[in-house]
Amino acid sequence: MRRLTGIIFITISATGFGTLAIFGKFLYADGLDTLTLLFLRFAFAASVMTVILILRREPLPRGRVLAQLIGMGALGYAGQSFTYLSAIKYASAGLVALLLYLYPMIVFILSAIFLREKVTWIKVAAIVLALIGTALTVGPAGGQALGIIYAVASALICSVYIIVGTGVMKRVSAMQSSLVIFTSAALVYGTLTAINGTNFPASSAGWWSLAGIVVLATVIPVVTFLAGLERIGPTNAAMLSTLEPVITVLLAAWLFAERLEPITLIGGALILIAVIILVRNETAPIPAPEV
Repeated sequence: MRRLTGIIFITISATGFGTLAIFGKFLYADGLDTLTLLFLRFAFAASVMTVILILRREPLPRGRVLAQLIGMGALGYAGQSFTYLSAIKYASAGLVALLLYLYPMIVFILSAIFLREKVTWIKVAAIVLALIGTALTVGPAGGQALGIIYAVASALICSVYIIVGTGVMKRVSAMQSSLVIFTSAALVYGTLTAINGTNFPASSAGWWSLAGIVVLATVIPVVTFLAGLERIGPTNAAMLSTLEPVITVLLAAWLFAERLEPITLIGGALILIAVIILVRNETAPIPAPEV
């Protein structure tokens, strides 16, 4: 039951993160720039989590755990966002997305080395299937070398974030960790925004989109990801997160009438097959030891 709950949490997280690009598209059209968007996203998310922690009467983490969480927010979350947004300036969105989704494979390797996670052929097969599916779904095209470097750096930062988070989540709740991570990222982007200037939403629709990006694409997916990570481990969490591009593509087709090419549908099907393989493996009953 614990593993099934973790799978559900990560699925909710991937669905939430899948809406990020959709809300971002609306907000960019309403006049927001990237730094202001990220600052408002994390600042409002931190405010929401502060209220939740007060209502739940949960204390802030302390000591080494607090330092690790600050690093996850200020370096991990902020760094991954910066390298990802820098990458799409020099390479196609499809290529960047594909390179970013190298991170399940990187997490798998790091988990085997540092966390002594068991290597199984089922996990290897699922990761390879998901990687192929992602390549077909996002339709990678060419790009400059700098864009590729930024994209791979983004995948590496994301992987380290997950590995560090695996240990941290054994000592704090998802609510506590989310607050520190959001606050740290908000301080980083708040500083950058103060230097570069701000561009707030120009309409009420823009502010509603901002609310959506805070709640649906930040608070809910981050909290559920951290909760799921603690239950099913880093490799499985990273693997299930490959549902995210499928959600984004489907939403874009629905909201913006973007055409779904057959190759995209095949890629999405491969990702879903990989997820089903992993879910069946994780929820299979553990055989009782022979007496």
